[in-house]
Amino acid sequence: MKITVDFEECLKDSPRFRATIEEVEGDVCELESKLDKLVKLCIGMIDAGKAYNAANKQFVSGIRELAQQSAKDEVIESSLTKFAESLQEMINYHTILFDQAQRSIKMQLQTFVKDDLRKFKEAKKQFDKVSEEKETALSKNAAAPRNKQHEVEEATNILTATRKCFRHIVLDYVLQINVLQSKRRSEILKSMLSFMYAHLTFFHQGYDLFSELQPLMKQLGGQLDQLVVDAAKEKRDMEQKHSTIQQKDFSNDDTKLEYNVDTDNGIAMEGYLFKRASNAFKTWNRRWFTIQNNQLVYQKKFKDNPTVVVEDLRLCTVKHCEDIERRFCFEVVSPTKSCMMQADSEKLRQAWIKAVQNSIATAFRDKGDDSEKLDRKSSTSTGSLDSGGEPKERSLKGESALQKVLAIPGNACCCDCGQPEPRWASINLGITLCIQCSGIHRSLGVHFSKVRSLTLDTWEPELLKLMCELGNKVINQIYEARREELGARKPQPGDPRHEVEAYIKAKYVDRRFVRRPSDEELRSKVVSLSKQEKRLSVKSADSGIQNSADGSREMLATTPSNNSLADAEPAETPPMPMPATLPPPSPCKEMVFYEPKEYSPGLQLYWASCARSLPDMAEALAHGAEVNWVNTEEEKRTPLIMAVQGGSLVTCEFLLQNAANVNQQDAQGRGPLHHATMLGHTGQVCLFLKRGANQNATDIEEKTPLSIAVEAANADIVTLLRLAKMNEEMREAEGPYSQSGDETYQDIFQDFTHMASNDPEKLNRY
Repeated sequence: MKITVDFEECLKDSPRFRATIEEVEGDVCELESKLDKLVKLCIGMIDAGKAYNAANKQFVSGIRELAQQSAKDEVIESSLTKFAESLQEMINYHTILFDQAQRSIKMQLQTFVKDDLRKFKEAKKQFDKVSEEKETALSKNAAAPRNKQHEVEEATNILTATRKCFRHIVLDYVLQINVLQSKRRSEILKSMLSFMYAHLTFFHQGYDLFSELQPLMKQLGGQLDQLVVDAAKEKRDMEQKHSTIQQKDFSNDDTKLEYNVDTDNGIAMEGYLFKRASNAFKTWNRRWFTIQNNQLVYQKKFKDNPTVVVEDLRLCTVKHCEDIERRFCFEVVSPTKSCMMQADSEKLRQAWIKAVQNSIATAFRDKGDDSEKLDRKSSTSTGSLDSGGEPKERSLKGESALQKVLAIPGNACCCDCGQPEPRWASINLGITLCIQCSGIHRSLGVHFSKVRSLTLDTWEPELLKLMCELGNKVINQIYEARREELGARKPQPGDPRHEVEAYIKAKYVDRRFVRRPSDEELRSKVVSLSKQEKRLSVKSADSGIQNSADGSREMLATTPSNNSLADAEPAETPPMPMPATLPPPSPCKEMVFYEPKEYSPGLQLYWASCARSLPDMAEALAHGAEVNWVNTEEEKRTPLIMAVQGGSLVTCEFLLQNAANVNQQDAQGRGPLHHATMLGHTGQVCLFLKRGANQNATDIEEKTPLSIAVEAANADIVTLLRLAKMNEEMREAEGPYSQSGDETYQDIFQDFTHMASNDPEKLNRY
């Protein structure tokens, strides 16, 4: 309702004017109330719309996820994706609609209420005030006594001034009323018209969008009818097959296995077998075995990496086993290990034995003595085996063991014959080998060479670092130092096997090409190693570098190393200081060099272990050093104990791979485990426990490694020792055939080994 106030009427201040003013004020008050209510309802509508859009977005996300899950069904995937896109467009249109409602209704009407109505209220307040003053002036003028001229003049002057002020105020008030009455119409209609146009646009856009989608929907409707018919037909076929199978006789059912060497995927035969574990409990586990690419592998689950039983079936034999309690057993024997397996019936046992024999014959027939072809085929089959998942052990930055080891200078070819792309390694020598030379190395025995596959076997981090510290170039400088001088010919790829075998035996067993050092050269080497370790220890102490929690100290610039890749280990932060109750021995004090009575390769190995120099250690072993050599002049310490003092996990691993005794004690009755515990080398403690270190051994002070760790408040080492003790007690309590706790124990020790090699700073805690 629009109420216009006449300017002439306001000057008279008549009852008609006052009634009009009251009517206007009531109307404005009601208008303000309605506008406030409308703004609040608009805010509620916008909030509800945003919640609706949020829920709608989640619904669309669910449609997209269902489309991704149905990626193999092109019809469902493409249709759901299109529907999700259309619904997302509608959500976008809704968002625009609510934004327009906020601008046109909420903001515009709020501005009108705050600005125009505020001005009206301020004008009304001034009008009410001056009206009261006018009434007061009129009353005072009327009450002025006739005989008091000065009071009459004063009252007359006040009344004149008040009337003048009232005329100005009332004119301004009437102006504000008329402006408000005129503006309310435009503001309200403007905001609502804008909102309605937003709705019009929203519904037009939705109509256009779904008009484009309508042909697809009609097409899907036709396909859906056909799908219903096909589903009903498939159901009838399946019910018929089910009925036919139920009528068969299953009383003599036996799994049918056939050997086929010409399969496309390379799998000649596969099926379930029971396998006897190689641990002390000799437990039997059912596994899925496969003869694939002339290898015998098994796995527990489809996604597990296959475990290789025999890398090359040419190197093994198969035989019946009638001397054990279980029936239908047979054994596959290779030069390094044997595997006992059990079939479900005699028929299946004969089928598996025949399949293994046929695989052996096929391997010899197809490949013969062509080692290059066999080596490359082994690499190809490895790729197919590893494709099911990533290797369990990975080196730094995701590189495989093969890539990391072959990156070392000289390792890209076989150490003994020069065959390119070797796929095998000798872990105690630190060299890479082709498949033919690896077979010869196996025949030497593990006391000379321990062979492992670079592609099929699991590689622990410390063993991988050992390979990177040595390499073909370093080892050949030692074991082939006098080859050219003696005129010996090094084998080439393709040479007869007997010639390669004779050369390898002369190189590693007889050590015919090793250059023997003179007494002066040996003395100079030992003194240099001892001084080198002393410099490293002093430099570490001066620069604040302490033994890290993994049992390896930071490599300094003077540390001997032939490979930059091997030195690229994670930077180690200094650990927290040991408690005052058991201070760690000072490396400088414990490693003082005394002039020995006699210089020997054993003494070279002793100080090279302390200096963390694997090339010098390998040279000492090649010169005939005893790996468990005892230094009677320094409390009967061994190279392994000095490796602990030197703080290198890789050095300890190298000695253990070369048959070092993990329980040999010094004059104080302390073995390597005692020393590693005293120094807080968690990685070395974990390594020694895995290699069978006796944690119950006591020194001359009757202290065990556990009591030393408790005094030092080293929580990690205490945890490892107690877990090892608990596992041992569980085995003894539950009998020889129990395996309780064994899997958890191995998992925890594996985690500590990874942490010690890759994240040593995480072990710096007490």
